[in-house]
Amino acid sequence: MPKLAHLCSLPSWLTLGLLITLAGCHKNIDTKVYQSGLVYCSEGSPVSFNPQLDTSGTTTDATSHQLYDRLLDFDPVSGKIIPALATHWEISEDGLTYTFHLHADVHFHSTSYFTPTRLFNADDVLFSINRWRLPEHPYHLVSGGNYPYFQSLGLNNAIATVDKVDDLTVKIALKRPDSSFLANLATDFAVILSKEYADTLLKQDQAFLIDELPIGTGPFQFVSYRKDAYIRYKRNDEYWKSMPIAENLVFDITPSGSLRLAKLMTGECDIIAFPSHSELGIIEQRDDLRLDEKPSLNVGFWAFNTQKPPFDNPQVRRALALAVDNQALIDAVYFDGAIPAKGIIPPSSWAYEEGSRDQGYNPVLARKILRENGVEPGFTMNIWAMPVQRAYNPNAMKMAELIQSFLQQVEINVNIVSYDWSIFRQRLTLGMHDSVLIGWSADNGDPDNFYRPLLSCDAIDSGTNRSNWCSQEFDRLIGEALTQTDLDARKAYYHQANLLLREQMPLVPIAHAYRYQAYRRNLHGITLNPFGGIILAGVEKAEGF
Repeated sequence: MPKLAHLCSLPSWLTLGLLITLAGCHKNIDTKVYQSGLVYCSEGSPVSFNPQLDTSGTTTDATSHQLYDRLLDFDPVSGKIIPALATHWEISEDGLTYTFHLHADVHFHSTSYFTPTRLFNADDVLFSINRWRLPEHPYHLVSGGNYPYFQSLGLNNAIATVDKVDDLTVKIALKRPDSSFLANLATDFAVILSKEYADTLLKQDQAFLIDELPIGTGPFQFVSYRKDAYIRYKRNDEYWKSMPIAENLVFDITPSGSLRLAKLMTGECDIIAFPSHSELGIIEQRDDLRLDEKPSLNVGFWAFNTQKPPFDNPQVRRALALAVDNQALIDAVYFDGAIPAKGIIPPSSWAYEEGSRDQGYNPVLARKILRENGVEPGFTMNIWAMPVQRAYNPNAMKMAELIQSFLQQVEINVNIVSYDWSIFRQRLTLGMHDSVLIGWSADNGDPDNFYRPLLSCDAIDSGTNRSNWCSQEFDRLIGEALTQTDLDARKAYYHQANLLLREQMPLVPIAHAYRYQAYRRNLHGITLNPFGGIILAGVEKAEGF
């Protein structure tokens, strides 16, 4: 294994130029690994090596498309659902039964810690789905028993049965029609695990290793990991898809955005995560770098913990929203890289409501409503600000400071709270916040991927409903939408749900941001994926660089 140097201690006041000079002291990736592979500068450490367990983009980037495959995929250009481990499928006339026909001759990874004795088959599909679906499954409680994406959608309750027809055929029956079902099977979280590996670990009383030492069918296989430093992968030479795959892949974990850019400029990294909006001009001016831009299905928002008074009062939530100039937040944090959000659905979605109006900025009215609802001058609340960059919010701390200044004008005091990302997420799930600046990047093009994970009652327990807001009427509306096959009929239900959200204001939509990918010009085959994690299979590095 290559030796990686320790991260140098760099003063926070260093300019970008000095960072460029010192970038090489961060981690001197072994020359052979660099020349024969790709180095991706990521923004943080994954929570797990199994994306079933976590909705964080940091986790899905590091795992989903590198280590695993799904039954279905999204074409990153057209957005259409395409075959993956399932070659084709049929849907019954009543919309309740899906029959999937599986690829033959698909190999699982053979690593230093596991050697498979068989190929991928229907048993692996049943294991992977039933693990998150069934509480009595022997692996359900391994690593905590929380599967936030599936639980937030209620998919565990929506599926009636998952049956093996033969080694290469699986039949899934639903309790009621769900027009988003295929899209959900194509998301980053619906990965297929190895049942044989799981059985082996269970016999060794080491079931937890399935999520720490991963085995998948994906283009890369796991080699080693050092938290907050690096992840090493190598090419899966038996990968079932025919495409160029780098011999080695390194995730160089670099939380500092300026340092990521510096390392891209010096060539120590080939690709970087989340280039800062303020640095995009630098990238565009350099002949050795490229910057791709694409509208993205995401939303950045300010969520109130509706289970804590006075945030349990929709009038108070409305007043706080009125006290903040949303356009000022966008100008200061996103520069020209986002558009104002009028709801949780971005304009690129077919369910977007044309003509909808945002909350507006009216501090005089905000002050009046606050006093009428018992929130007196000097009231103190907290705003939690993410410690990491995301496309939907590239600088949550700066945004929190701006909101703090706006709320001071209506005599509300604000304490800004932040932690290490893993601790931040854990405490957020426990509901310790008054409010939080966070967001969501869609994992598929279906509008349900915004409504249910962010605001359904089921999504409270799963931890993706940051408002802890539960409305039976809202759940009824978005549930009815899923039973419709006609898009206009579905859209009508979503527009009713939007009216309810504007009345109740569990969260304040702020912006829909563009997504950017910065990389060295000698790379070819990079696709900016609008539906979740980065895809590094198929990327090639030109000779002579």
